[in-house]
Amino acid sequence: MIVIPMAGRSSRFTAAGYDRPKYELPMGSGTVFTHAVGGFSAYAADTPFLFIASAALAPADFIACEAKALGIRDWRLVELDQPTAGQAETVERGLDAMGAADAAPLTIFNIDTFRPGFRHPDTDWMATADGYLEVFRGEGANWSYVRTAPGSDRVIETAEKRPISDLCCTGLYHFARAGDFRRALAAERAAGGWSELYVAPLYNHLIAEGADIRHRMIGPDEIIFCGVPDEYLEARRRLG
Repeated sequence: MIVIPMAGRSSRFTAAGYDRPKYELPMGSGTVFTHAVGGFSAYAADTPFLFIASAALAPADFIACEAKALGIRDWRLVELDQPTAGQAETVERGLDAMGAADAAPLTIFNIDTFRPGFRHPDTDWMATADGYLEVFRGEGANWSYVRTAPGSDRVIETAEKRPISDLCCTGLYHFARAGDFRRALAAERAAGGWSELYVAPLYNHLIAEGADIRHRMIGPDEIIFCGVPDEYLEARRRLG
């Protein structure tokens, strides 16, 4: 299952004068949604998609039109009436609302990031790993980060807004089982001390249990960020 949480308030876009949800903004010959979700076109025919959005934005007709245009055969929309405590809780509410099985594979991705031509890693570990995060080399205090064992692609720690390495997360998170995500989120809540429930830190609870969590490195030319107005304008320039 591919889950696209899109229930954020887009406050920076509203403050900049934009009058529609970020995912509806024009981008090239389509919209931000077209490019963010279209990156997963290889899975449109045989993988369920779950979109989680704010009911206040009345997204159903827009998403139905976009999903049809992208050839997505199996998609669901969960509309939330209230804000959540963060992306991880947004995903949880969506999974629970649609009755997602604990055994179902789970891939989470942002609605404001483009990953053209995405496919899961064709590696030996993909069949047996408990999850992976996609990363690129970068810096700054606004990313999620992973730290790996020396000379290995095995993840030994994740962190939010705390640079523990130069491996920054793209916002693509895979869990081999949705039940692992749910269990890790419950552990994160129990631990307390969080201001927002992010996805990346959840892997620490699985790692502590001995789970096999990996990272997949991509290059800067393989991803386009569109999360703030300046990035949106630059993405429009790049994509014509």
